[in-house]
Amino acid sequence: MRSRRPSRLDRPHGQVSLRVLSGLLALLGAGLVAQLSRPGVEAPPLPPPALSQPAAPSSALEASLLQQLAVADQQWIPRAETLANGAIRYHYRRRADQPTLSVAELRALIANPPSFGVERQAIAELLSVLATAGVRLELTEPPKLGAAGEWDPQARTLRIQPRVVEKGSAEFATVLNHEAIHVAQSCRNRGVRSSPRLLGLPTALPAHLAGVLNDPVYRQASAHEQQLEREAYANQAQSGLGAQLVRQHC
Repeated sequence: MRSRRPSRLDRPHGQVSLRVLSGLLALLGAGLVAQLSRPGVEAPPLPPPALSQPAAPSSALEASLLQQLAVADQQWIPRAETLANGAIRYHYRRRADQPTLSVAELRALIANPPSFGVERQAIAELLSVLATAGVRLELTEPPKLGAAGEWDPQARTLRIQPRVVEKGSAEFATVLNHEAIHVAQSCRNRGVRSSPRLLGLPTALPAHLAGVLNDPVYRQASAHEQQLEREAYANQAQSGLGAQLVRQHC
């Protein structure tokens, strides 16, 4: 059985050891554009973003990661541009599992932008739980090409692709949760250094992940490995589940 568990990049602790690399915060360009042709209507001013931080990070490196995520989160806040003719153009990014936003919804998000503080709190909690289980986190390129993250039970190490940080707290929390499920799968099978074993969680995939196991990153995966991945993908969006499972099984 392969000892490393990759997760796909594009879908969408003893002691924690974070190799925070420079240059992670090059934000992606503007996403989908909606334009309202109403001359003379001014765009509402964009308030300064609220960068909510979890209280008392366990280390300076963890605090640095959370700060970088807070900055990266700003790319998910819509912005309004007033054109020369008075029309308003709205710029925003949309995740694969989110519907297209209406102009009214965009205006509401501009007036009351999300802070993503809940997601960063979940990340901080999960890092602490993983540390207690003797799992290390490294921000480094996983050996498996195209993988967002990888669980290496023999090294007791989670490796997460640095580009995931650039995608912000929501994406990072999901990938970290996915990999934590794999950690719990190992613990379920005799201990944190063991090969993963199914936990018995629901395995129905959400619509936007229906074809995820057909990706090239899983081309060489055995049937059992694909079952392990299906279990992780089906439950990765449940905030707090990874921490709960690691506490229960590790």
